[in-house]
Amino acid sequence: MRRRKLLGSSVFTCLFYACIVSLFPFSFLRFVQCQLGGLSPPPLPNPGAFDFLTQATYARLDNLTTELLSSQLVQKYSFCIEDPKADWDKAFNYSSDWNFLADCMLKVGDVSRRLCTAAEVEIYFNNLLNGMNSARPNRNCNSTNWVAGCEPGWACMTDTEEQVDLRNSQEVPARGTDCQSCCEGFFCPSSITCMIPCPLGSHCPLATLNKTTGICDPYSYRTPPGQSSHSCGGANIWADARTNREVFCSAGSYCPTNTVEQPCSSGNYCPMGSIDEKRCFRLTTCDPKTESQNMHLFGVMLIGALSTLLLIIYNCSDQLLTIRERRFRKSREAAVRNVREKTQARTRWKSAKDAAVKHVAGLHAQISGRFSKRTPSNPEEFKILNQTETEMSDDLYPPISADGSGMPQQSNASSEGEKIESGLHIHTVDEKEDNFGKFNVDSRDKDVKNKVSKGKDIHTRSQIFNYAYGQLEKEKAQQQQNKNLTFSGLISMATNDEIRKRPIIEIAFTDLTVTLKGKRKKLLKSVTGKISPGRVTATMGPSGAGKTTFLSALAGKAVGCNVTGLVLINENAVSIHSYRKIVGFVPQDDIVHGNLTVEENLWFNARCRLSADLLKPEKVLIVERAIDSLGLQAVRDSIVGTVEKRGISGGQRKRVNVGLELVMEPSLLFLDEPTSGLDSSSSQLLLRALRREALEGVNVCMVVHQPSYALFQMFDDLILLAKGGLTVYHGPVRNVEEYFAGLGIRVPERVNPPDYFIDILEGLIKTSSSSGVNYEDLPLRWMLHNGYPIPPDMRTDSNGTSMPVMNIDRDHELHDSAMDERSFAGEVWQHVKSHVAQKHDRIRHNFLQSTDLSNRKTPNIFLQYKYFLGRLGKQRLREAKTHAVDYLILLIAGACLGSLTNADDATFGFGAYTYTIIAVSLLCKIAALRSFSLDKLQYWRESASGISSFAHFMAKDTVDLFNVLMKPVVYLSMFYFFSNPKSSFADNYAILLCLVYCVTGIAYALAIFLEPGPSQLCAVLLPVVLTLIATQLNGSKFVKTVGSFCYPKWALEAFVIANAERYYGVWLLTRCGALHRFGYNVNHWVLHLSMLILAGVGFRAMAFIGMLTFQKR
Repeated sequence: MRRRKLLGSSVFTCLFYACIVSLFPFSFLRFVQCQLGGLSPPPLPNPGAFDFLTQATYARLDNLTTELLSSQLVQKYSFCIEDPKADWDKAFNYSSDWNFLADCMLKVGDVSRRLCTAAEVEIYFNNLLNGMNSARPNRNCNSTNWVAGCEPGWACMTDTEEQVDLRNSQEVPARGTDCQSCCEGFFCPSSITCMIPCPLGSHCPLATLNKTTGICDPYSYRTPPGQSSHSCGGANIWADARTNREVFCSAGSYCPTNTVEQPCSSGNYCPMGSIDEKRCFRLTTCDPKTESQNMHLFGVMLIGALSTLLLIIYNCSDQLLTIRERRFRKSREAAVRNVREKTQARTRWKSAKDAAVKHVAGLHAQISGRFSKRTPSNPEEFKILNQTETEMSDDLYPPISADGSGMPQQSNASSEGEKIESGLHIHTVDEKEDNFGKFNVDSRDKDVKNKVSKGKDIHTRSQIFNYAYGQLEKEKAQQQQNKNLTFSGLISMATNDEIRKRPIIEIAFTDLTVTLKGKRKKLLKSVTGKISPGRVTATMGPSGAGKTTFLSALAGKAVGCNVTGLVLINENAVSIHSYRKIVGFVPQDDIVHGNLTVEENLWFNARCRLSADLLKPEKVLIVERAIDSLGLQAVRDSIVGTVEKRGISGGQRKRVNVGLELVMEPSLLFLDEPTSGLDSSSSQLLLRALRREALEGVNVCMVVHQPSYALFQMFDDLILLAKGGLTVYHGPVRNVEEYFAGLGIRVPERVNPPDYFIDILEGLIKTSSSSGVNYEDLPLRWMLHNGYPIPPDMRTDSNGTSMPVMNIDRDHELHDSAMDERSFAGEVWQHVKSHVAQKHDRIRHNFLQSTDLSNRKTPNIFLQYKYFLGRLGKQRLREAKTHAVDYLILLIAGACLGSLTNADDATFGFGAYTYTIIAVSLLCKIAALRSFSLDKLQYWRESASGISSFAHFMAKDTVDLFNVLMKPVVYLSMFYFFSNPKSSFADNYAILLCLVYCVTGIAYALAIFLEPGPSQLCAVLLPVVLTLIATQLNGSKFVKTVGSFCYPKWALEAFVIANAERYYGVWLLTRCGALHRFGYNVNHWVLHLSMLILAGVGFRAMAFIGMLTFQKR
């Protein structure tokens, strides 16, 4: 405490030393007066002499000021004075009015002999710090020597006529001559016999005795008792506004000089310590002698205007997207009508063409019969001319002769020649049909990519939709034609390169075993087989059979488990992650964005995951094909829906979940129970879409839970698992009943086979005793049937001749018995080890790097960033109601805090800004949590599919910059005009902008590292606790050290500094005292703003690293 007082004393001494030296030139008056002929003191000096003295004094003052401002003493204590010259001009520049000095010269003569030296100023400030109650004795005022000038408001001249060195800080000059009251415009402290000039913004008149109270008004000192000749003097103290405000210009008045005080006029306001009047803003009222503006009318109008704007946004935010969607819908519907009209015209033309062809064929037959020399032996031969090409191809085999030779019957050579001739004529007809190829489905464009690449004119929305729907109609016609394909037609379709255009992925697995880490529990055991491209494989089994584990193991998502065995991809031992760009995984839960429409969800996935070289018309075609095949046309423009807002049905949401993977055209597609929750028709619709994918060479593997018989027949292969993860059957669906019948298990009539098999594996249905097979023996039977090696724990006979009975749950029972034998502490430790192992495995899995073998170049980070911006913009518009409520709450908070916590002049708004930091931090953090906490599941799915996490993070941060920029404006629009601080709106906005940017980064980190509940709790407690720590002025060293690293400390110091710098003149002491008490420095304003920005960047980097590290793929 002693060091603090000494430091404060030195600071204030330095400041007032500047004040005294500013009047040091008056010591030069005596020399000037002698040169003018002995003006000491002039009774009535002429104006010319005084003007000359003023000019000479001001020139001397400028030179001394330059010397003083460059001294080391001023630079040492620059924590409260950023620009000493500017502060001196605002506090002690009397060049505009020297009347108070002239009046003092007329009263006392040589003013320089009454001015305080640096030593006396130091005594004053020491007394000021001690409360003026324990004044330190000095040469002139002590217990043995007490002159009249020692009383408050009085001063004396030096005893010698020699020039006084005002810069002398070591020795106090002897004063006791001509003691009288202090001059107006100066103050004379108690226990010091000298004068100090009052700064600008002060009012230092002569005091008058109040005979009723005995106090010298307007000051608080009294005349010494028993001295009737001692009258009231001038001002006696200039101190911090927190302790004494006697010399401050009164609130509601302004003081152009330190001796004149004038009332504030109407339309202006004058805070305490004002030098001039301040004009009121428009829409505010200012009565005469008012201290501040009446902002109530302005505030009410501003609140009304902003509230109206927010209500408009709240109610009309969806209209922008609705109008945009309506325009797209019109273009799409017009394209559909156009394509339908063309299709109908093509159908009519096809019918007319067929009729013409039949007519030509009839005429040809008649002409041939008329000019033929011999009548054909078989008149039916000419019927072939009246048959269509499809009817001709249906006759695969010629009629067999009676002798069984397999040769067609021939009547004679002439008939053979007629057949050849007829065949030539048929060929001619086919050639004629080709001439109408542009209307023939068979003659559709075989090089679509070349046409699209050439067709750069396909760029408008209507052209793109026309192209897409035209292609869809052609595909539907082709599918309809394929239903009647002959055997040769099927072979042709199967070998057509245009249909199977995707890379082929085949997965073969041998002895695949999955064991849970830490617990050594086997979830999957010795599974062998393969899944092939172009086939739909169903994985079935009872609960606990490891169906999802099997799917996750093949997809590379088995985290926290040990996966053993051999997995080959296209006969190579490579990671499935190398093909991540062309592998789709549909999770069991419907993880889609609920605040986007069906089409927007699909379109975003298509743009981010399809090849970057694919043109937009092709991407539109792929999306439209997926919507059409999944039966989502009716709800394509409907919001998917969230918990709060209802959207599409559950079955439609399930199909959208599958469509997210179909639009990226995968080569390998995993689906985890895609038909759960769907009715029979929706399930068949979904399976037809998957079978269409399989026709293009896609390897489809899905987990199904007890499908219907019709659905069961649509699968190509079946993997049937028993409890414990053991294989019971793996092969074609058409052979499963035959296999089980060979084991003596026959499906009863009118019973769904998959239901019956699963009931047997569950143990709900007992096998017949005649079969001699228990449901627990089925996995072993399958191994023996295929010659697979039997695991050691399943063997009971070394030669394998007997049929052992095995316990599928043996591992689980051994694990449970081991847990029972372990102590409670050991069990807890085992769980901790298992949890840590899973976390470590997950982190390692997230940073696993694999060589890309997919040969697909997806859009780069910048393009994905652009796509994310578009998607987030739509989401924010649909969430505008929530954001409008956030802004309204912030608006009300600013109005309340601005009205209740005015910016106190003595503390420069320390309290009001403290509450501001807490309120803004809390409200902005709570709102920013929604950016990353609400769509974690969607992000994990998108990141696992190869979409850039950096683009995702940066796009969200970019969109949130709108809130970072606007929320300070909304809050300050109320708080600033209600509290009316002296700092500028721009300074307050800059500080609040950096604060919001910082707390938004903290909210990102909380949302990513914590669950929603704990993150909200931390967002509420963190600003309160950190602000309490940062405002502990009398705390321990440890608390202050911790507080210096808290972001509220940086923001609060920046607020106080920006406000304190606007207080000058008479407020200079208050500024230095407050900043010294708070431990602030005016030179650190930019530093603290930079620290807030760096903290925001640092927390964002931390959040991004956490997003990469703790994601679940």
